[in-house]
Amino acid sequence: MKVLSANWVVPVEGPPIRDGAVAIEDGTIVAVGPAAQLGAGERYRDAVILPGFVNAHSHLEYAVYAGFGDGLPFSDWIGLHVQRKRQIDLKDAEAIARFGALECLRSGITTVGDCSFSGAAATGCADLGLRATIYLEVFGETPDVLSDRFDPMLERISDTLSDTIRVGVSPHAPYTCSLALYDACAALGMPTATHLAESEAETNFLQTGSGAWEAFADMLVEPPGTTGVRALAEEGVLGPNLLAAHCVQVDEEEIALLAEHDVAVAHCPRSNALLGCGIAPLTALRAAGIRVCIATDSPASTPSFDMFDEMRAAISGARARERRPDALTAADALELATLGGARALGLANELGSLLPGKSADLTVLSLAETSFIPWEDPVTAAVLGGSPQHVVATLVSGETRYEKGGKTWLELIDAAHSARGRLLSHANPTS
Repeated sequence: MKVLSANWVVPVEGPPIRDGAVAIEDGTIVAVGPAAQLGAGERYRDAVILPGFVNAHSHLEYAVYAGFGDGLPFSDWIGLHVQRKRQIDLKDAEAIARFGALECLRSGITTVGDCSFSGAAATGCADLGLRATIYLEVFGETPDVLSDRFDPMLERISDTLSDTIRVGVSPHAPYTCSLALYDACAALGMPTATHLAESEAETNFLQTGSGAWEAFADMLVEPPGTTGVRALAEEGVLGPNLLAAHCVQVDEEEIALLAEHDVAVAHCPRSNALLGCGIAPLTALRAAGIRVCIATDSPASTPSFDMFDEMRAAISGARARERRPDALTAADALELATLGGARALGLANELGSLLPGKSADLTVLSLAETSFIPWEDPVTAAVLGGSPQHVVATLVSGETRYEKGGKTWLELIDAAHSARGRLLSHANPTS
């Protein structure tokens, strides 16, 4: 049995434990409590032990896309993104995904729900030991794309699937996937993720077919004449198996539809802000009982897998939108970034909090170099004072997958940077 202890243990489901410890056996948490009872084991000073973050909406294959198209309108940004993505091969995509998995682990993320364009994210997670649901992306008008695109990707990544890496499907968005394709994806019975109600440009196109989408017009489908949420509801494809990323442009009726059908929502406040899409109605989504979580999206828009920054952005956005300092507390944000993500992925019985019987997915965070010592509240300190630079160790199923000062990963990082160089050399960012 392995025991980790620190100044504080924050179970999320339960109050923080001063001078706490977590006991681990065979990758599972067997006890959480005072170190005086469980033993000090491996002791971390000026530190807090948290559940590993569950990042339910990511794109690991875009880990080196930071800054691409910054400041462009949403539709132009997507067009540039599509253009650059076409310039690299699978080997490059896998190199980037490995780097993305490493960056997640460095940020204390132990689980991702990743929308994967090529399937390379499965390889990256398997190689780095990051827990994942890999949603293989599909696009198009007809269900034939499942046999033409989804099935070959699934076959290619089949060797990477395991107890910690499972597969799902991602009909990309209502403007790139027909309702018939959404139906076909739902019929697979797999975990499903989609981008939904992200921008005004999306809503306008879906309702009227208008908008400046010429940069990727070859990917668009016939608009349904209504909003994405309403179209999917009318088609009967909303349900508890669906995770919807963003949901910025939703009204009261659409929020009620998401709640009625138990659709989970991944809130990505930094991405939505930087792309000029707006601030999602997080308070209303939570009040409706929707399984909401905080997620980072990808460095193509965010531009990092820093869950600490994401939590702070969620707090700032919610308080600014509602004009109330209690609209989202630090404890709320931490829950959304851990147990909330697990709920959104349908994995709340297995991870997202520090309870006996759950997987030993942990983040050890030092606050020694912050202004939060001496301690007042370990949750506020972790949320407002935390950063990837302060993550000491990240464990998945009790195994240390990242340790500060440990393995340098120079070859992996170099391969990802080389791939970014090819992206830069093959595309004109002003086109």
